[in-house]
Amino acid sequence: HETEIIVDNEVPMVRIIRTFDAPPNKVFRAHTDPELVARWMGPRSTEMRVEHYDCRTGGSYRYLHTTSEGFEAWFHGSFHEVRPSELIVQTLTFEGFPDHVALEKLVLEDLGDGRTRLVATSLVDSFADRDAFVASGMETGVKEGYERLDELLAAES
Repeated sequence: HETEIIVDNEVPMVRIIRTFDAPPNKVFRAHTDPELVARWMGPRSTEMRVEHYDCRTGGSYRYLHTTSEGFEAWFHGSFHEVRPSELIVQTLTFEGFPDHVALEKLVLEDLGDGRTRLVATSLVDSFADRDAFVASGMETGVKEGYERLDELLAAES
């Protein structure tokens, strides 16, 4: 499936749309179970280590992405609203730029026939922050991460 990434020209926001060949409960579990999240999130060139990941309304998370070249990137945030198999609202902070916080909303739509449409929206403070987010390699990480998620979902079936 193609990953559609839309950079909004009116609001400092990025929207990602992706269809998965798995029902919403499985796509949701892959986003909320820290062991599964660590297996697919981010580009193939990185490994993820989860410090903590409490995906529930009021919970929080912190994780690290590393590369074989020694690059490290810590991320953390809070879960503001979590509704099983339908919604995750959270903040995301790259610790290298702690004053720049994204508000993210992930909606899962049941398409029937064991398929799910994911719509993820990331809103930031400014167009400059949005442009830096896009220029950071986000597109590669999202596309490769969702390819890895496809593989994980197929293996879990």
